[in-house]
Amino acid sequence: MESEVMNRLWAADAPLTVRQMVDSLADKGLAYTTVMTVLDNLHRKGWAERDLVGRAYRYRPRIGREEHISQVMADALSSASDQHAALARFVDTMSPEEAALLRAILHDRQEST
Repeated sequence: MESEVMNRLWAADAPLTVRQMVDSLADKGLAYTTVMTVLDNLHRKGWAERDLVGRAYRYRPRIGREEHISQVMADALSSASDQHAALARFVDTMSPEEAALLRAILHDRQEST
């Protein structure tokens, strides 16, 4: 749910109120309070910013999509009881192109240290 809400925030031209987000997610049939809770959680995690305009908060992304995905991946890896196995399984799901990109990134990182 958080990823869906973040995707809507990134796609929006301007900050969104909870009502606007609920309307945007109408096909999901979510309650106003559910969306409000998700947006509040995103704010507390530092992934979304909000400003009070009148009586309603307007939300906007605080971080970019790539930074968000990176944080989600890091959180998932850190929660694994066997990080080596989790990382190995993740690498096994990569396409040859993605694996080559990862090798290039690791090589560049090693050379810069």
